[in-house]
Amino acid sequence: MKIEVWSDYVCPFCYIGKKQLEKAIKNSGYEGQIDVEFKSFLLDPTTPIDTEESIYTSLARKYNMSEQEAKNMTSNVASRAKEVGLDYNFDDMKTANTTAAHRLAKLAVEQGKAEIYNERLMKAYFLEGEAIGRHDVLKRLAKEAELDMETVQRVLESNEYEEAIEQDIYEAQQIGVRGVPFFVFNNKYGVSGAQPQGLFEQTIEQAASEAGLKKRIEVIGQDGTICSDGQCEV
Repeated sequence: MKIEVWSDYVCPFCYIGKKQLEKAIKNSGYEGQIDVEFKSFLLDPTTPIDTEESIYTSLARKYNMSEQEAKNMTSNVASRAKEVGLDYNFDDMKTANTTAAHRLAKLAVEQGKAEIYNERLMKAYFLEGEAIGRHDVLKRLAKEAELDMETVQRVLESNEYEEAIEQDIYEAQQIGVRGVPFFVFNNKYGVSGAQPQGLFEQTIEQAASEAGLKKRIEVIGQDGTICSDGQCEV
C-alpha cells in the first residue's frame, strides 16, 4: 500500500502530520507493508535563499500585525506540536526558501535515504532553528543524513531535480491540493491537514482492507520451548 504526502519543510503542521502518520502506521498492524512517499510543495518559492529573517517578523508583515501578536499566534501551534512529542523553537526559527532542500530530497530518494533526510531537515528547522535555505547548512545536514556529498555538491550547483519538483506540484494541483500537509492513501482517499490521530488510523485501516493487506501478528510469548529445523528443544 502506498501513502503519498505533499509537504514543505517550513510548514509546522507538516512535521506534526508526519509524526501522526508514523504513529498511525505503527499502531495499524500493517507496518512494513506501507510505502510512504513524500512529494514536494513550495509554500513560498520567492523567499530569498540567504534570508535570516525571523519567523515572527515574517508573520507580522504577512498578516499586518505586531511581532508580539505573531509570537502569540504561534503558541497554539507549539502546543499542538507538543502533543506529538515535538518542542518547536519558534524563537530561533527563520524563514527559508526550500527549493534546494526539495531538490536534495529527490536525491535522497534515489540513494535510499529519504526517511533519514526528511526527518533531519524538519528537526533542524523546527527544533534547532537552522537556516535550511542556505546551501552550507543543507550540505551539513545532507552529510548527517548520509547522502553522497559529491553528488550533493553537484545538485546544489545546478538545477537538477527541478522538473521533479514541478511535477509534484502539478500533480497536487490536479487533485485539488490547496495546502499542506496533504495525504493520499493508495490513490483513493485524501486527508488534508494534520487531522486527529484517529482519522489517520481509520483511513489506513480502510485503504489496507481494500488492498487486501493482512495485519502483522503480535507475538505475546517468545521464550517457550519449540521444535524447528527437525529438532526440538529439551
